Amino acid sequence: MLILPGSFALSTFRIQKLLAALRSTDIRVQSISARYVHFVDVTRSLATKEQAVLDALLTYGPREGTPAPELANSSLVLVVPRPGTISPWSSKATDIAHVCGLEVLTRVERGIAYSIAADQPLDRQALMQLAPLLHDRMIEATLFAYDEAERLFAHGEPRKLTAVDILGGGRAALTQANTALGLALSDDEIDYLVESFKKLQRNPNDIELMMFAQANSEHCRHKIFNADWVIDGEKQSKSLMKMIRNTHAHNPEGVLSAYRDNAAVIEGSAGQRWFPNPATRNYEYHAEPIDILLKVETHNHPTAISPFPGAATGSGGEIRDEGATGRGGKPKAGLCGFSVSNLRIPEFEQAWQVSRRAV
Repeated sequence: MLILPGSFALSTFRIQKLLAALRSTDIRVQSISARYVHFVDVTRSLATKEQAVLDALLTYGPREGTPAPELANSSLVLVVPRPGTISPWSSKATDIAHVCGLEVLTRVERGIAYSIAADQPLDRQALMQLAPLLHDRMIEATLFAYDEAERLFAHGEPRKLTAVDILGGGRAALTQANTALGLALSDDEIDYLVESFKKLQRNPNDIELMMFAQANSEHCRHKIFNADWVIDGEKQSKSLMKMIRNTHAHNPEGVLSAYRDNAAVIEGSAGQRWFPNPATRNYEYHAEPIDILLKVETHNHPTAISPFPGAATGSGGEIRDEGATGRGGKPKAGLCGFSVSNLRIPEFEQAWQVSRRAV
């Protein structure tokens, strides 16, 4: 793994804002700087020409910034994408490197190296206290030494199918698996699964549990958005979903239907439609309000795993919801944005990946 420093990552304004947040803790932070750092996984040592190309590709952004003073008490917090994931930046940057002839490069990833100066050396526990202020815990991780970044390029071996012993261990077995597998099952879901598999007289395997967790996830059920919302121990009067609907609740004028079907209807203009009169059986103009149907769909399926069925699911779902909202709903026009990145599965490269590298 190669480690190559980059430009300053944050503006002076953001540095000052971040410094104020760090100083709100009980740790006496004096100054902080932030630089990009690149981690490059290669199959062999780079030739001089290859190194020059890579250096040119990774030279971008401002070369001036607000560095922390060179103090003996400065400490490193390294923010990187979560190990086991590939960031969007890495996907594009790796493709660009391949197009530039760097086939020796397997993958390049980027992190931010924060140099934190305090009035005394900071131990790991203190740095871990500051870390939540420096990164997004959902998509990023913090490291405290450059060599720890090797984890970004680790490859795990496929694991065998396993079962959770509900019949022998009861509810406790599934509760433990819920934490170990990161299923995020609620208590009532755990009770439901324990009861169901006891009736089936068999144990569930890990794939079944993962599929249940996904099928009953936030995307489908809005469990989080409809859950109780508690702030500082006090239950709020509105859930997150009710907060979203709050604007409509206070200003419903012009809205004929919302949050009932998968599309909404707003008041349109008056117009004339040409269709047969049931009484006379003659085609005639009919004056009536022509209301407007609206639908927005965001979809996670259109990936390189299944691009065409995935895209069809997203756009088809929108057309379905528009046509199924009330009587006479007719989809008229739609706009679809579709973007994917290469998966680069070892020994399973697809034609479009190979052709792009050959450009």
